[in-house]
Amino acid sequence: MKVKHTAVAALLAAGLLLISGCDQAEKAAQQMLNKTAETAKQAIDDTHKAAEQALSDATGGLIEKKQSEPENQETSNAI
Repeated sequence: MKVKHTAVAALLAAGLLLISGCDQAEKAAQQMLNKTAETAKQAIDDTHKAAEQALSDATGGLIEKKQSEPENQETSNAI
């Protein structure tokens, strides 16, 4: 009877360790996804700024930057 209780306790402990390991893996994956998303957002923002600068240089500043800024803010907030 005592061996049976010990086996059940060991099985429950192993299950708890497995569940906590999965939880840690999920948290690590979520942090990596968040970091990747932030890096991608920064790359998009940098590319957008470079494109605006190139367009401004190409048009001699005829297109006003103020027209695109509200759209940029809405896009950044949506991400």
